[in-house]
Amino acid sequence: MRTSLLFVVFVILFCIPDACPLTYAQEVSLEPQAIMARVDSVLNAPGDQIYDMELILIELDGTERKRTLKMWQLGDDRRLAKFLEPADIRNVGFLALPDDVMYVYLPAFGKVRRIAGHVRNQSFAGTDFSYNDMGSISYSEDYTASMDEETPESYVLNLLPREGMETDYGLLRMWISKTAFYPTRTEYYDRGENLWKVMERRELDKVGDYWIAREIEMKDLKVNHSTIMYLRNIEFDSGLSRDMFTPRFLMRRP
Repeated sequence: MRTSLLFVVFVILFCIPDACPLTYAQEVSLEPQAIMARVDSVLNAPGDQIYDMELILIELDGTERKRTLKMWQLGDDRRLAKFLEPADIRNVGFLALPDDVMYVYLPAFGKVRRIAGHVRNQSFAGTDFSYNDMGSISYSEDYTASMDEETPESYVLNLLPREGMETDYGLLRMWISKTAFYPTRTEYYDRGENLWKVMERRELDKVGDYWIAREIEMKDLKVNHSTIMYLRNIEFDSGLSRDMFTPRFLMRRP
């Protein structure tokens, strides 16, 4: 009995998170804002990212349309996408830069156009993601978090946009994996508190030091339409330069 008691005292006082029988998430009750900071650090951990993306657009009648694009991301605030297929949208490009600066390149017009703030809530290339959804975001800076509930697997947080943030969403409800601190489900509510969209991140995988969801689905419940993204050929820390994240580079063919 004396040995068992001493062992319990040792575990409580000296056990480090990786060596303890309990996980760190179970031992320590984290504040909601601290959880969101962890989420931001996990989502934006790679120095840069490159991947191919297959998009499946599912219409109201079940009809599917397929699109493919290539995505480059540098840090947490520079993102560039170029469509590869089908032929009618090939080379259409999108660029997101710091301070919510966004551009779109339409080959038919032969020029790059800056996306005005009042149209960033519109659909990105016919998908269920808006331009704002495709841009960079820092949840811990842009939202105030509160705990909704906690399950053995997930934290469930309510996120309210901070004053001055431009968004059509009045509330986000987010499920966060305790293992990876990666969001697995996000519910988007409009300003009238009606459920508008649901995003699910599936096939969570750890590639080297980084977590990533290989499948992402966004459903727009108001129009009964959905978009599924499949990520392929994922590369991290390739040494991308800031020079490629420019309107001029956006016009180049991938």
